[in-house]
Formats: sequence, structure tokens, C-alpha cells
Amino acid sequence: MLQGSKVGLRARHEDDIPILRTELFNDVVNAARADGRPWRPLSPSSNDPKVQIDDQDPSNVQFSVVELAGGTLIGAASVWGIDNHHRSAHIGMGLLPSARGKGYGTDVVATLCHYGFVVRGLHRLQVDTLADNTAMLRAAERNGFVREGLLRSSAWVLGEFLDEVLLGLLAENWKPQAL
Repeated sequence: MLQGSKVGLRARHEDDIPILRTELFNDVVNAARADGRPWRPLSPSSNDPKVQIDDQDPSNVQFSVVELAGGTLIGAASVWGIDNHHRSAHIGMGLLPSARGKGYGTDVVATLCHYGFVVRGLHRLQVDTLADNTAMLRAAERNGFVREGLLRSSAWVLGEFLDEVLLGLLAENWKPQAL
């Protein structure tokens, strides 16, 4: 398990799946805002890659996020689109409603940066998020990510087009926190 100051990133356990499915992925508004695809309900037997991990896909690493104090599941995080030639990837996360607003997001991003830069030896990490996702923008910027672009009206979310912000962080600009 990778440990931040407040959170741990670990492999997805079988008992995480019903919680993530119910509290994160079947939440229409949250799921529609977090995924570039249209929302659809996930059945208990779904093999959707958001829930079921494909350990054979080297370009996508998914984690369950747990509180270090007690080990409670609080969300999911991923490093995706890993390109070993260009040494780059994207990061993302989703926290359960009960875990939002508690400072976990900044720690999740820091821990994902440690994984990307130290464990994987990547050169660049990128965040793509909706322009009104202030929590993710704040978590990324607190970890050194810089706004690099605005994609105007690029995301169709629940009946309207929204802007997306692209943020990037290079390994040489990263200031690791004590993990």
C-alpha cells in the first residue's frame, strides 16, 4: 500500500466493489461529471472497468483509497493513459460523499504523484477536470500542478456543455511531501 499523510492507496478488494458501486459510480450526478462517457447504472454483476480491475492493462492502474486511521474505504483513484515511451500519464480520483471536504483529495493527489514519479519513473502527470470542480483544481494546484489549458464547452454533462481545465506537473517541478 502507498501511504500519504492521511490516506492509503491500495489494491481494490472484493468488498470495496459494492460500496464504490453504490456510493460513487451509481450516483448519477457525480458519475456523469467524473466520466467522459454517458452515465449508466452498474448492476451488481457488472464487469465495468471502473469497478472490476483489469490487472493485465499496463496503461491503467486503479486504487482504492482508504483512511490511514482505521482503514475505512473513502474512494477510488487511478493513474491512467500511462505512456511508457513519453513517460506521461493522467491522474484522477473520486471520493465518497462522506469523505469530501476533509482534505483527503490533496493527499490522494500527492500520493498519486509519488506513485507516478517515484514508483513508475514518469516525467509528466496531467489532470483533466471540469472547470467548476474547485476541489480537484485546489488539490492539484496544492501539489504543484499548473493550469495549461482550457477546453471551452468540451464536456457534455447532464444536458449542458461545460469547460474543462488541463493541468500538468513535470517531475522536475514536483516537490514531494513526506509520505
